[in-house]
Amino acid sequence: MIRQKKIALINDVTGFGRCSVTVELPIISALKIQVCPLPTALLSVHTGFKNYFMDDFTDRMNFYVDSWQKNSLTFDAIATGFLGSAAQIEIVRRVIKNFPAVVIIDPVMGDHGKIYASYTKEMCRRMRELLEFADLVTPNLTEACELLGTPYREKISDSELATMAANIAAKTRGGRVIITGITLDFDDDSNITNFIFDNGQINLVTSKKLGGDRSGTGDAFFAVAAASWLNGETLTDSTRKAADFVAKCIAHAEKLDLPWNFGLPFEEFLTELR
Repeated sequence: MIRQKKIALINDVTGFGRCSVTVELPIISALKIQVCPLPTALLSVHTGFKNYFMDDFTDRMNFYVDSWQKNSLTFDAIATGFLGSAAQIEIVRRVIKNFPAVVIIDPVMGDHGKIYASYTKEMCRRMRELLEFADLVTPNLTEACELLGTPYREKISDSELATMAANIAAKTRGGRVIITGITLDFDDDSNITNFIFDNGQINLVTSKKLGGDRSGTGDAFFAVAAASWLNGETLTDSTRKAADFVAKCIAHAEKLDLPWNFGLPFEEFLTELR
């Protein structure tokens, strides 16, 4: 019997700036998976803008989950993104406990060697504890270092990455890790690499680096990679598809000369996703 897959997406909803749920929902939907958002916060624009309105959704999240349970809903996967408090991490644990499913964790904790100001030491500890439920984890290098409690380095060798990925995988139930957006120590900064660890099997997906940082890039990558993997593609093929899609979006953003905080013009390429 043909059945459409459903994913519970726990992340913030931002009105302008192309990030989080507003990026992930249309991309995952284009890959034919139903998206069921559980908002962690509502923002008018993302925090890369000077003036933003934010409504923390923590106090309402449990009521939201109550409704899902009372309606006997089920999901094929649970995916997490930005979490604004230790209380929200506990709510994620509740969702995982009450809705058995594949769990994909994007530990949105920081970038470029710095942990986000909203992340306390308690939150970092709770995020490490959340790994035990994960079937797939997708940290960037900053987050991978924080999950392991190791010092951050801007460039790193593939052998060091293999050790880091194996150590993170050992903390999970699924043994799968993608460390994203890396500059390898032998590279000249013209390339960007994603390091894949799939139950001991290692692969690298490398792309040409185009332009500077743009909001929502990680969200677009995560959406394509996670949905493709849930659809049965290998982790390496899913990562390659995600990297190619993001590169195409960045190239078009450069062509349009979009400000960095306007995000990726992914809408141009949604119909190409299969």
